[in-house]
Amino acid sequence: MKKIIRIGTRDSQLAVWQASLVQQQLRQHGTESELVYIKSEGDIDLVTPLYEMGVQGVFTKTLDTALLSNRIDIAVHSMKDVPTQLAKGLQQAAVLPRGSYKDLLVFREDANPLSQLGYANGVWPPVNTRAFTTHDTPFTIATSSVRRKAQWLNRYPHHQIENLRGNVNTRLQKLAGSNWNGAIFAAAGLERIGLRPANSVELDWMLPAPAQGAIVLVAKEKDNDSLAACAALNDAATELCTQIEKDFLRVLMGGCTTPISALARLQGNNVFFHGNILSLDGKEKIDIELDMPVAASAGLGTRAAQQILEKGARGIITSIRNAGS
Repeated sequence: MKKIIRIGTRDSQLAVWQASLVQQQLRQHGTESELVYIKSEGDIDLVTPLYEMGVQGVFTKTLDTALLSNRIDIAVHSMKDVPTQLAKGLQQAAVLPRGSYKDLLVFREDANPLSQLGYANGVWPPVNTRAFTTHDTPFTIATSSVRRKAQWLNRYPHHQIENLRGNVNTRLQKLAGSNWNGAIFAAAGLERIGLRPANSVELDWMLPAPAQGAIVLVAKEKDNDSLAACAALNDAATELCTQIEKDFLRVLMGGCTTPISALARLQGNNVFFHGNILSLDGKEKIDIELDMPVAASAGLGTRAAQQILEKGARGIITSIRNAGS
């Protein structure tokens, strides 16, 4: 009798959507599964010993700990939330085809700021042009992401940033009840659960978090049945691009407190990479762009990280660490 795969998921609307997508795709490949809702870390035994094995990641450690406790067979994660080093005993089992990697500005309908941000006819103006902003009226933009905050302040240094936490539903409700001009969201998260508001626009100038828009499946290293079932869902192009982006992040030793962005894209037989790092206040920004044939792209993320370190990223990283110590 074939094994029924236990899919672990958090109970937010987006997490359940992602897990249900995996369940549907497994069924299409002849594998039955069930969803297991993991409520909190307090429900899991042996937390401390498992953490000593390397379980980390604010949004992923509960499911990864459940994997190592044998409560589930696979964990479904938004890949951008997954640490660059998985816990001992776990491995990446599959990466699904990538959704949108873009960030969105969702603005309050009664406070449309687009014209005053220089946005017109579907186009954001180049930085440092007069069309960039029509006046210096302060705006308040909400986000809990240091990456989004730094990139926004790099473009609009006179604006105020408010902290905005919670799942996407909660954040949309907070925005609606606030006096903020807008808030920044991942497009994929809103679009997947049908919550992208009409009063939103893509921030095509904002470089995404490494692996943003991708969904990854994680399983135990020796669970051959689960690994084989997941392998049928893997998208090689997304796996390649997200690995390059994660390698870039890993070499820079960036975490959720470091504004590091990366995007790798395939065009024909080439892979194009763009990465950057900013200071927390957005005043300093260092970019790196590379392209090469896919056949020669092994180690591209590592090389890009080494080059951006030589361009001055090391100083930014040191300053951020010193500020947090």
